[in-house]
Amino acid sequence: MIDRIGVVGGGTMGHGIAASFALAGCDVTLFEPSEKQRAHVLPAVRAAYDLLVEEKAVTAEAADRALARIRLTEDLASAVADRGFVVEAIPERLELKQALFADLDRLCPADAVFASNTSSLPLEAMIANLPPERRARTMVTHWYNPPLLMPIVELSFFGNMDACVYAEVEALHVAAGKQTVKVLKDVPGLVANRIQQGVAREVFSILEQGIAAPEDVDKALKFGPGFRYATTGQLEIADFGGLDIWLTVGDNLLAVMDASTRANDLLRARVADGKLGVKSGEGFYRWDPETVAERLKAFQRRLIRQLEASKTYV
Repeated sequence: MIDRIGVVGGGTMGHGIAASFALAGCDVTLFEPSEKQRAHVLPAVRAAYDLLVEEKAVTAEAADRALARIRLTEDLASAVADRGFVVEAIPERLELKQALFADLDRLCPADAVFASNTSSLPLEAMIANLPPERRARTMVTHWYNPPLLMPIVELSFFGNMDACVYAEVEALHVAAGKQTVKVLKDVPGLVANRIQQGVAREVFSILEQGIAAPEDVDKALKFGPGFRYATTGQLEIADFGGLDIWLTVGDNLLAVMDASTRANDLLRARVADGKLGVKSGEGFYRWDPETVAERLKAFQRRLIRQLEASKTYV
């Protein structure tokens, strides 16, 4: 069983992945070259653990032990020298990932498994410069944000890796409490992001047409399809309702729904106006800087409660 984890990149995804593995009992090293970012990492993990403790999802003692399992470093060689599994969460630039994998190939044990958190770059391109034996031990492991609270991790099985290696990595993530999705083809967006973009395309179109206000569109999703999706997948829902019904409704609705192949113009206009959401203070909603932290924490609390509830029906 893999129990020594290396994480490269201490941003939101990287430190969240590290926190998840540490909470599961793994020994974790976290490489972050930026001094400014390094100063932020452990306090951010501590705050995330504290929220779990407040919600009684973990004990304070378990959180303390998990934090002690994370070693933060600015030295890549010492971060990965004895690791059995190394996952990168660096910026989404192909040349950066190719260079990093070349460094990891030089610094890591021969039997280490490499992973990328990407959902947009092709695995084949990222590992093109690695020797064949290393390409056979490299994969995509795509986490959702926030990594500590979102249970899904998409795992690639694209034909470059033996089934036994895949099974070992899958067991590692399952032991960390994750729900794994086995992705069989290297397509942009993998599975979950493609589904999400399909929903987002119609949501933005509904707003653009003035069919409903933002708060009502979100309410329709949260308390309509989203309410079921929290416990039941689309294909199971279709079986429950009857495929003949879904066929009829699809024929009636899909012809008049958005079929755009580019981002919605309403979304494009907001970005052009600097209305980026929380980071700018306004997107589809207004975000008061004095209350945004509490609003985000309330969102995280809801995720924790949903995560705990989900354990009863998987």
